[in-house]
Amino acid sequence: MTDVIGVTALNRYVKSVLDGDGFLADLALRGEISGFVNHVKSGHWYFTLKDERASVKAVMFRQEARRLGFVPQDGMRVVVRCRVSLYEATGSFQVYVQDLFPDGLGAAQLAFDQLKARLEQEGLFRPEHKMPLPAYPRCIGVVTSATGAALQDIRNVLSRRWPLATLLLAGVNVQGLAAAQEICDAIAALDKSGLADVIIVARGGGSREDLWVFNDERIARAAYACKTPLISAVGHEIDVSILDYVADLRAPTPSAAAELATPDREMERKKVCTILSNIHEYMHSRLNLCYNELAAARRQAGRITGESLCRPKQDKLLSLCGALQEAKAGLLAEKGRSLASACALAHSLSPYAVLGRGYAVVRDEAGGYLPVAALQPGQTIRLQGTGAEARCQVEQVSQTQEDFDEKSEKL
Repeated sequence: MTDVIGVTALNRYVKSVLDGDGFLADLALRGEISGFVNHVKSGHWYFTLKDERASVKAVMFRQEARRLGFVPQDGMRVVVRCRVSLYEATGSFQVYVQDLFPDGLGAAQLAFDQLKARLEQEGLFRPEHKMPLPAYPRCIGVVTSATGAALQDIRNVLSRRWPLATLLLAGVNVQGLAAAQEICDAIAALDKSGLADVIIVARGGGSREDLWVFNDERIARAAYACKTPLISAVGHEIDVSILDYVADLRAPTPSAAAELATPDREMERKKVCTILSNIHEYMHSRLNLCYNELAAARRQAGRITGESLCRPKQDKLLSLCGALQEAKAGLLAEKGRSLASACALAHSLSPYAVLGRGYAVVRDEAGGYLPVAALQPGQTIRLQGTGAEARCQVEQVSQTQEDFDEKSEKL
């Protein structure tokens, strides 16, 4: 009789059989996504892979899902690297996806559009973040294949346009699984060194798949973090990558990038020649102007004499002298009148004028003036009048009526 086992044992046995199959341990599977679910809390992706006749459940855990640069959608055709196993709890046969690639141009374009929209929303394409290129670079860093045609094209342009610049090469792979990280490391190394004035990330033409590495999110973020002006020169003019949007400047080809990064020495030589020519013309015009001004001054100096220069001054001097004489005469007349008035006032106040009217002055023997009230009987006095003097002796001093009236008024 057949042994009886539990469901758990059955699922565990089937899981061990599947896990032990080497073919199912690492499998590449192509199919169309259906029923895609992005679990918000866990970050895991759950979906169904199907073709025309069958389907299988699939799960992609968060640590693998977060490495992708896009989010799958229903109807997208993909190729997945996976292992096949059984989920014991439900007995679900499913594939565990380690990596996922778009299968076909439509899916690749969708991945490109999703990454572009997300980076644009984060601000990696903002014009204000883009830096201007230096006018005269001394050192140009180039991130490209050391054996590719892009490097040779850049060298040819530099030797022709601006041989003064030094080329600093950071050789990398420009396609393949390891290319993205190599390009990121090369950009960071050149930027950190501080030797390069501008960095060119270049690759020659190729298929869309060959150029797909330059749509890697890691390269975009490395270019955004770069402090040195960066030019993207990937493929041909019709090829557009995510790096083109992040770079400070996009060039249609590597040769065009070298032209945009450097000035044209022939144009610069012509500019210098034009400046020298303008300086010579300016100096010549200034010399002619000074010569003409000097000639005019000489002609004018020949017509000028001492008499012609002094005549206007002489007339002015005579006018000033006449005005000075008039002012002097008026001032003397005014001062004469003031003096006569002062003399008349002084004469009217002079005691000699009073004596001339018949009055006399009483003096003592020493010649001092005496008031009549101070005289004493028997005192010898001198009376001085106009033109004569009398010597007298006082017999009596008596009070007059005027003195009495004056004392009465004071009382």
